[in-house]
Amino acid sequence: MDRVLGDFITSLRHAGVRISISETLDALQTVQLIGYGDRDMLNHSLSAALAKSAREKEIFVRCFDHFFSFDYFAPAEPAARARQAPAEPAVDASLMQMLLAGDQAVLFMAMQEAARAANLMGIQFFTQRSSFTMRIMNRMGVQGLDSMIQQLQTEGTPAALGQAAALEKARTFLVDNVRRYVDQQLSLNMPSATEDLLMSYLRHAKLSTLEQQHLQDMHVIIQRMVKRLNDLHSRRKKTAKRGQLDFKKTLRHNITYQGFLFDPKWKKKKIDRPDIVVICDISRSVMRTVRFLLLFLYGLNKAIARIRTFILCSNLIEVTSIFDEYPVEVAIEKIRLGADLPILMGRTDYDQSFRDFREDYMGSVSRKTTVLILGDARNNYAEAQTGVVKMIYERSKRLIWLNPETPSFWGTGDSEMKKYTPFCSVVKECNTLHHLAGVVTALIHHRH
Repeated sequence: MDRVLGDFITSLRHAGVRISISETLDALQTVQLIGYGDRDMLNHSLSAALAKSAREKEIFVRCFDHFFSFDYFAPAEPAARARQAPAEPAVDASLMQMLLAGDQAVLFMAMQEAARAANLMGIQFFTQRSSFTMRIMNRMGVQGLDSMIQQLQTEGTPAALGQAAALEKARTFLVDNVRRYVDQQLSLNMPSATEDLLMSYLRHAKLSTLEQQHLQDMHVIIQRMVKRLNDLHSRRKKTAKRGQLDFKKTLRHNITYQGFLFDPKWKKKKIDRPDIVVICDISRSVMRTVRFLLLFLYGLNKAIARIRTFILCSNLIEVTSIFDEYPVEVAIEKIRLGADLPILMGRTDYDQSFRDFREDYMGSVSRKTTVLILGDARNNYAEAQTGVVKMIYERSKRLIWLNPETPSFWGTGDSEMKKYTPFCSVVKECNTLHHLAGVVTALIHHRH
């Protein structure tokens, strides 16, 4: 493939643009058709082939302007003076001759080749700038140029000293251009590296401490995770249609074909949708974790899981219909505000809420149901009755309790977590996106 185009596509990928193989081939055909002569035509054509969204268009414009800037080694005073000095034999005459000749195109190509050999495309942090600058200059032959300058200075004659001074200026000219080229590549790569660091931080940061400015980034991360889960489930369903070859059935059904295996039979493993009942404490201390859990669950394809959702504070109500009527973000906001909902936003009362569930919704729990409770189990020093939780545990397939507090706080103050724990199949600390992702993935991949 065209090396210039290949480097440009690598820069786009580093900057966060997703480019498939087919799009790369389209870009290659575009370059073969129009060439590199018309900058504006190249810009618009490659943008149409490689950038697919408004955000990617913005990244493309910035990368194109940086990558296809040809103002390196423009004629300058140091190079002009160096050109006037007579060329003498040197340890590495090629670099000295390029500098003396002041050929912008030749110097730029030599720098590009040295940058490829030094793997400049891998630069990610500003602390690497000096290291990559020296690697590129060494590959261009700066050591030979330094030896020549030192040799001329040692001679000490006026002509030799004049030529050494001219070469010194030419060397400074070279360093400035190489450094700018390294900075250019760093500016292309750093947004991706910074984004990766931010995403890693957000996956493991406590949800209760997140700032408002990061909420949109969290939504993006969840969408990516949910898409992977949906894609994975689709592949598992496709595989399940084939399964493992059943030799006995295959032989029996193919007797009529005189032993030819025209009709293979497969051992099929049925993958059922999990029935999930979610009970969420929406008090202020837990609401942010609830928000992201519901974003996860309701982002899943409806073919993957059946979900009924309940919220509790001073009482308990069902809110499944809200998620059926509104987009998930709107539904979560309505729940957070409690607008037009018969939820009592007073002191959290787990005992009353569980009694409400027993009286009105216990029929939603069966041996196929996974019950997911998200709450800190803080009951404001009211007496905690565990009878309803025990009943849910016995009727369900399993009961999972997710607590946003760290285990060292369970059972302290008004926390009744230790009383509920014996009647839970699983009890987990859950206060980061990483925890939530693990729980949701386990729900989907659990064998029924």
